[in-house]
Amino acid sequence: MQNPRPDRIRKLLADLVAFDTMSDRSNLPLIDYIEKYLASHGVAGQRIVDDTEQKASLWVTVGPEDKAGLVLSGHTDVVPVAGQEWTQNPFELVERDGRLYGRGTTDMKGFVAVCLAMVPEMVAADLKTPIHLAISYDEEIGCVGVRPMLREVARKVVKPLGCFVGEPTQMQVIIGHKGKHGVRATFRGLARHSSIAPDGVNAIEYAADLITEIRRRAVLLAAEAEQGSLYDVPHSTLLTSIVHGGAALNIVPDHCAVEFECRGIGITESREVTDAIVAWAKAEIEPAMRKRHPDCGIEFEEILDYPALDTAADAAIVTLTKQLAGRNDHAKVAFGTEASLFVSMADVPSVVVGPGSIAQAHTPDEFVEMSQLAACGDFVARLIAHCAK
Repeated sequence: MQNPRPDRIRKLLADLVAFDTMSDRSNLPLIDYIEKYLASHGVAGQRIVDDTEQKASLWVTVGPEDKAGLVLSGHTDVVPVAGQEWTQNPFELVERDGRLYGRGTTDMKGFVAVCLAMVPEMVAADLKTPIHLAISYDEEIGCVGVRPMLREVARKVVKPLGCFVGEPTQMQVIIGHKGKHGVRATFRGLARHSSIAPDGVNAIEYAADLITEIRRRAVLLAAEAEQGSLYDVPHSTLLTSIVHGGAALNIVPDHCAVEFECRGIGITESREVTDAIVAWAKAEIEPAMRKRHPDCGIEFEEILDYPALDTAADAAIVTLTKQLAGRNDHAKVAFGTEASLFVSMADVPSVVVGPGSIAQAHTPDEFVEMSQLAACGDFVARLIAHCAK
């Protein structure tokens, strides 16, 4: 008899991709769909709704509620498609040459589709150890939606044994990733006609001093690269990513906003690096601006924060993951995930392992290979067998 699993995965992924779940839109229609699918297999989930009542996460348990289980975690949101040149509708799944194209196929609706496709097997297995599905929102804008869900998990009497976060790793076992801290610096200058520029306070030029310092420190961090590191980028990184300022060529700009980030290897390094930059700017740039005019200065605002992941290579969750994935290697990656929050907020040991390549994430004509989804299905099937013992 033909294995029905690939067809199930394709159907579910096509349905999930069809929901436009960019972060400026509600994900409730997708959550409704998942809840109806789960109900058709006799499974119910706990919906955790945000303050706007337009977003929700879903915590699902298959198996005994009173025993410690294992978590399969994925997010429902996707990044925008605006400005990208797609050769087909991003929200319609297209299969060509063993590849499934569509926004979110790799990051990370493919993983969610595999987990949902395996629910009938979970239900039929008479699990002794429960399997949880943790389905979140707004991961792409700072791991927002998983946090209320993890506060609920942290309050539970029985805590999960471990978590597998299914971000794209080509099913390689990832035991560590960098943390990230993002800051917005808003410079308040003094506008004047450009013909009398010395009478004004140029917000963009002072912002340029900050950008130059960020670049200088980024070079120093790169020089501290670790030899033999498991990381693909073996040092902390620092960069300016967004700059907005100015109104017209003949006006001294009185406003400039600069957004910058650090991705740090150490658990708290990203925040330590950005905090040092903020302190430097307050000591070096802001006094010079206020000397020109007392109303000028800089406002700093945290816009994103999550810690690094650093799971011990000999941890029980790592050993189990390798058994389920059928491999002995492990690595660390530069991109961030919700795994570190499972650790820091709910004390749940976590690893990252999922189908597809990070090189496809956020790109036009994003795709995941069917062979990767099949390998992920095998992973979950082994997990079911493990939890049925």
